[in-house]
Amino acid sequence: MRSSRGWLTLALVLEAAVAVGDAALPDCSLATLLILGPLLASVVMDARHTAVVAVLAVALAPGAGLADGTVGTADHVMRTTLVLGGGVIAVVIARARTVDGHALARMTQVAEVAHRAILHPIPSAIGGMAFAAHYQSASDGGPIGGDFYATVPTPSGLRLIVGDVKGKGLEGVRLAADTLSNFRELATTDMDLVRLAGELDHRISCGLGPEDFVTLILAEFVPGEVRMVNCGHHPPLRVGRRLDLLTPPASTPPLGLDPEPVLHRARLRPDERLLFYTDGLLEARNQAGEMFTFDDRVRAALSEVLLSEALAKLLGLVFEHTSGALSDDLVLVLGEPVPDPAVRVLPDSGYSGAPGGGLRGGAGSAAELLPGCWWRQLSFRHWWPW
Repeated sequence: MRSSRGWLTLALVLEAAVAVGDAALPDCSLATLLILGPLLASVVMDARHTAVVAVLAVALAPGAGLADGTVGTADHVMRTTLVLGGGVIAVVIARARTVDGHALARMTQVAEVAHRAILHPIPSAIGGMAFAAHYQSASDGGPIGGDFYATVPTPSGLRLIVGDVKGKGLEGVRLAADTLSNFRELATTDMDLVRLAGELDHRISCGLGPEDFVTLILAEFVPGEVRMVNCGHHPPLRVGRRLDLLTPPASTPPLGLDPEPVLHRARLRPDERLLFYTDGLLEARNQAGEMFTFDDRVRAALSEVLLSEALAKLLGLVFEHTSGALSDDLVLVLGEPVPDPAVRVLPDSGYSGAPGGGLRGGAGSAAELLPGCWWRQLSFRHWWPW
């Protein structure tokens, strides 16, 4: 409202300045410039306020010829007619812009509702994990795109999906919604992640075009480790004493391109976090065309005490790198194990220390239920063996 009043004041001042200038310069007629006021008003204000400025311009136009004695001449009538016609056009423009603005606002509201229906918020704590998530669309048409995420608690552990469909717009939204609905249905079954990825590929491939595909990563969290299947997606980032990309042991194409899913298991200690992300992060470029990279600043940001603060710091680094612009949709999901004093995860010598954190073989992580003693009130990290 204040902005509209400011523009209205500016337009009225412009009209008054033209009228005063025309009176002060009898040898130069400025009557035609009165059209600028309504046109300026139509850029920001609605039709009613634009009409006020247009009426003022038409009222000032006949008097503009008094100083130079051209009142009633053909030249004066033509200038007055131009101001009248310009005022009418300005009102029509303002009305059309207002109608389009209302339609865009309604479409944005619909997109927001669809966004909430497709991407359910991840609970801050679920299935032994704490999460913070952020979604941002690079599209100017609405707050929704083809990136997606979801969590489903299951008897075998919490399951997470993060993915990205090829393309944007309504087709990308449809494909993302189809993938999520199938994941939510299948994730609660007893099939393992490899079979789950294969079944997802089978179901969504029927609706894909010849050049369509879906990159995604499936994760299953159990005490002490995370199990993953990566189909053409960016590897998650493990944040601890250092940054480790959990690259899968074998490259697998995205869904729709005949993937051959492979299970990948990696250590996940209580003092470590996992960052899942989509193209919008690594493909964020600065003015020199350089992509965003994981460095010490990223590790410091993701090590903030609160997960939400950690994501906020990371987003600050991204927008600093790109000067506030994104070229692709962005999903960030940051998770960490929730300390549980009743369960102690024992160290497992089967883990390799190489980036990727796979298992070399052996029994895997073990969980030991501990009796209810006084030390159960201590923080999990106080007695973690590392």
